[in-house]
Amino acid sequence: MIIIADSGSTKTDWVLAAPGGDIIQQIKTEGINPVHQNEDDILHTLTCMSSMVQPTASEAAIEAIFFYGSGLRPEYQPLLTRLLARHFQLSTGAVQAEGDLLGAARALCGHGEGIACILGTGANSCLYDGRHIVQNTPPMGYILGDEGSGAVLGRNLLNALYKGLLPTALRKDFEKEMHTDLADVIAHVYRQPLPNRYLASLSPFIARHLSDCPALSQMLIESFQLFIRRNIAPYQHPHLPLSATGSIAHYYHAELSQAASLEGYRLGHVVKAPIEGLIAFHTGQ
Repeated sequence: MIIIADSGSTKTDWVLAAPGGDIIQQIKTEGINPVHQNEDDILHTLTCMSSMVQPTASEAAIEAIFFYGSGLRPEYQPLLTRLLARHFQLSTGAVQAEGDLLGAARALCGHGEGIACILGTGANSCLYDGRHIVQNTPPMGYILGDEGSGAVLGRNLLNALYKGLLPTALRKDFEKEMHTDLADVIAHVYRQPLPNRYLASLSPFIARHLSDCPALSQMLIESFQLFIRRNIAPYQHPHLPLSATGSIAHYYHAELSQAASLEGYRLGHVVKAPIEGLIAFHTGQ
């Protein structure tokens, strides 16, 4: 049996699979992020995961673990490798702990060359050669970059609503549906923790009003175009398919496709979460 995990800061998707690709069990736990968690926190989540394993699955020997996570920069990989190996009683050589961007690339492109993107609360991208990330434009976060991300879309929405660039009726709908006003918005962004998550949480409002406000659709397309110009164009591989994972890519597939076409790219695979692609990558399915 092998274990494949895709982890964000909020949740982790675990899959227990047979080497041939048959799924034995799927489990969800809290997220694991070594930037924000200490060893005890991580081990607690691993213990919770083990407690959810069905008796029939627990009898199978674990041969390898493939873990992909946010915040898993090179300096944190040995730590997580060691903790996973210790918890599941494996040698460190049987554990691969990699960043979420490589996970996205492997899920989207498999063993082929391509451009892989993550478009969720944040944004990231890479040029992938079928095995490794060969180039990465630094996303720089929602203040300095993250074009096309949920956080930046939320920021653009608020800017346009309160500066009169969108219909007044839409602003009134926003304040009614979100139970907010300008003062609350300012407080959320400048006085409360995790403003990027707050900004990204406004994406469902955009989705609900796309059909009755063409300006919102145009705003999305322009944001994705900017993402491509500033993050993808530097790779200088417009002949490669541009594939993406994440909630923003999933829900705004049509606008992302249009933006890619306008910038001279072909949209490849778009998936909400990379776990299915990772199963295929590691089991050869």
